[in-house]
Amino acid sequence: MTDPEIDYGAVFKSLPGMVALLTPDLVYADANEAYLHAAGRTREQVVGRCLFDVFPDNPSDSGASGARNLLVSLQRVLATAERDGMALQRYDVQSLQRPGEWEERYWSPVNAPVLGPDGRVVLIVHRVEEVTELISARGVPEGSRPRVLEAELYSRARELQEVNERLRQAHSREREVALVLQAAMLPAPGDIGHHRAAVRYRPAVGALNICGDWYDLVDLPGDRIAVAVGDVVGHGLHAAGVMGQLRSALSAASLVADGPAQALEALGLYARSVSGAENTTAVETYIDWDTCTLTYSSAGHLPPALLRAQGDVEFLDGATDPPLGARPEHVPRPQAATGFAEGDTLVLYTDGLIERRAEDIDAGLARLANALTRHQGAHPEAQADAILLDLLPPGGTTDDTALVIVRL
Repeated sequence: MTDPEIDYGAVFKSLPGMVALLTPDLVYADANEAYLHAAGRTREQVVGRCLFDVFPDNPSDSGASGARNLLVSLQRVLATAERDGMALQRYDVQSLQRPGEWEERYWSPVNAPVLGPDGRVVLIVHRVEEVTELISARGVPEGSRPRVLEAELYSRARELQEVNERLRQAHSREREVALVLQAAMLPAPGDIGHHRAAVRYRPAVGALNICGDWYDLVDLPGDRIAVAVGDVVGHGLHAAGVMGQLRSALSAASLVADGPAQALEALGLYARSVSGAENTTAVETYIDWDTCTLTYSSAGHLPPALLRAQGDVEFLDGATDPPLGARPEHVPRPQAATGFAEGDTLVLYTDGLIERRAEDIDAGLARLANALTRHQGAHPEAQADAILLDLLPPGGTTDDTALVIVRL
């Protein structure tokens, strides 16, 4: 039995709520029947025309701000490619039956982007809730509605502002404690043995989405080390606690495991007993200078980057498996190996370094490869600083970032 074909055009026109589609130039591409009916306009009077030509502000009302506020919201959607909800707006509509007269209306708009293949906004879904009848039903005299509504909205806004301030203060305290805990549990920066290495951790800015990332370097018997990074799903104090448990467990497993796959297998079994560890990603690499071999295994994590001395960048993606705890049954994890030469550089990182909203992951990997090539030959410490400067936005990101660089 095949699924029935859906006529999405008919569905759009039949939606019970007011919905219009706008181009990036804020021209009506379409409007459903509910929108046209509530607005008192025909399709011919709307489609193909700019929204603000169809619904301008009342010129006789010097305090009218509905069009201005709506324009700001629509421009925000175009700039951020994110949904934007608006507070209740008074937006008077000109009467077509009585030219020169304006009908007092109260609308609550929500604007949402429709993205094209390149991540850019190609349409805006402009949804409107008509609440004029609700305001009228309260029994407030027509001339007093703006004043009464303004006072009520102001009171509600103050209440929300106070709640938000209390939440902000609580989040700020939790963030500070989580960062201190994170710093205490991560290894101190510096070279490992006689090998040059650099580590960096950058917390998310302006958010609690912090303290789920970790890095680790373990000195192994012989001229070998184990290097790992991981990312716990979640944030704040709980994520920092889970991170500490998983990092310590992997560090211990690395000392006795035959290779990174076996170490991640042990970590995966342990993660099943740790609340909040589900779907954690991690990647571990064993570096053996005696055999000039890198052995690696990944539990759903981004691939390590190997910068060759001649400038080529190779992403080690030959042994990728699902995140920790993602399988109901235990299955041996894959492992792969590759050779390296003196002067090569190994780079492990978490997603905050390269992932950006509405962008394909390949674009972030290419950006990392270009940065590594540009700063080839620099000391790992200088290279780490340069890569963070190149790849992280000046204002920071909404996800934390861990970075490990080892000169081979």
